[in-house]
Parts: sequence; structure tokens; C-alpha cells
Amino acid sequence: MTQHHTYFKYKEFTIIEKMKVSSPLKYEAHFQNRGCFIYFKNGNTKLLSSEHNTDVKAKEAVLLKCGSNFLEILQKNQNEELETIVIHLFPELLKEIYKDEIPTAIVTRSQRTQSLKVSSNDLITQFVDSLEFYFDNPTFVNNDLLELKIKELMLLLIQTNYVSSVQELITDLYSTKSILLNEVIALHTYSNLTVNDLAKLCNMSLSSFKRAFRNFYNDSPNNYISTKKIIKAQELLRLSELNISDIAYETGFNDPLYFTRVFKKRVGLSPSEFRLQQTK
Repeated sequence: MTQHHTYFKYKEFTIIEKMKVSSPLKYEAHFQNRGCFIYFKNGNTKLLSSEHNTDVKAKEAVLLKCGSNFLEILQKNQNEELETIVIHLFPELLKEIYKDEIPTAIVTRSQRTQSLKVSSNDLITQFVDSLEFYFDNPTFVNNDLLELKIKELMLLLIQTNYVSSVQELITDLYSTKSILLNEVIALHTYSNLTVNDLAKLCNMSLSSFKRAFRNFYNDSPNNYISTKKIIKAQELLRLSELNISDIAYETGFNDPLYFTRVFKKRVGLSPSEFRLQQTK
């Protein structure tokens, strides 16, 4: 649940936001026509997108390309307020800032950068901290200042060895990207995402996604993914010493009681009974 939300607009676009949200929460971030830089001032979260399934810690950031993304904020034993700074990177604004440089920034690379996570860095942290002054004094903010702050961010990313990520982001904003369904499923089989969430990551309607899924896997999304999760849970029960709750989280169930019900329905034994049986 969002506790606090302030933002600055550039022309008609919301371009910089400050949000505080409480956990647990799964937040859908849909950036169909823009890229996005998200800095996490505190807490821990997980980024789930068509290309990423990665943990993000306090004072780290992610540089997201166009498409649907999910931020899963889950604290198992406590409610924690997560504070984020979000900077939207619209093609219109980047074209204005880089009107002479974009042709040279778009380069062909033989290998795509898979991770766009920006590790903890003093320069990035200082840049984010500098925005607090403007949130406290919004009357100083205008379009010229916002353009300068976006350019400052991009220069910092380039100077801190994230030039390939910036180049890929710009490339992605000006090109059509094909998302492969099987790659999304392989990445998120054990994520806590609904079938509708997976369809969004593939840029498909729910009905089109289900048809394409059955054509590829010869199974329904719910049955295929549930089967995979239970098989992994059985393996962890046999080979690891993780407790039942941790196994539930590892296999994409955020509710251990629901995991136990699904497991017993599928296997005929509760997870505890299954584990005990393996020791006999």
C-alpha cells in the first residue's frame, strides 16, 4: 500500500517521483513507452520482468527498459516501509537531450546486457540525495531544471561503468523488441506471479498468452507451473534442511499455508509428511 507519494511533472509527463510503500506488496510498474530508473533508499525487493529476476538491496537501483515489470516487496517477518525514487526516461526527453548524440549511442553489440541493476555507488547516492532538496522546495522546480537532472543522471551512469546499460536502454526505446514466451516462463517459473502477470511480461493479452502457452508446452499455464513448483518443492524437501516456510518462498508461494494445501492436493501428503517419508 502506498503511504506517501510526491512527484514533479515535465510538460504533461510525470518524470520524477518519490514513493513510500509498505510491505508485503507486489507492485506492477508498466513502462510501455519509456524507460525508468528506480532507486531503493532502504529495504529489500525483487525485480521481476521479461528479462530479470533479481534481488535489489538498499541503496541500489535498477534501470528498466520498456515493458511490464513487477516489484515484489516481501518481508517475511515484519512490516517495513520502503522508500523509492523513480525517474522516468521518456523518448521525447532523451531525444531533446541527446539530439546530436543518439546516432552514436546506438551501437550494435554481439551480447545483450542481462542485468541492469546499478550497485551501491556514492555518486548515484549523492545524486538521489540532492533531489530531496527539491522535494522539500518544489517551487524551485521547472522544466529546465528537470532536463538538467535527467542529463546529470545519464552522465553519472555512463561515468560509473553503466554505459552499456544506457546504450541498451536508448536502443530499446527506439526499436521493436521481441519477447520470447519460453524465456519468460523459464525465468519466472518459481516467481510469485499470476498467469495474467506473465501475459503482461510477454506483452500479450491473457487469451493470446494461454493459446501460445498451450501450443508451446502442450499444457495450461496453471497446471504446468504448479507441477514444476511441486517438483522443486519435493526436491528441496528431500535434499535440503530448509523449513517448510522457506521452501514455500523458494518455490514461489508467499503463503506457506496455501503451499501446504496445494502440495497435499498434488502429492497426497503434507510437506512435513512427505519429508518424514523420505527418511524411512
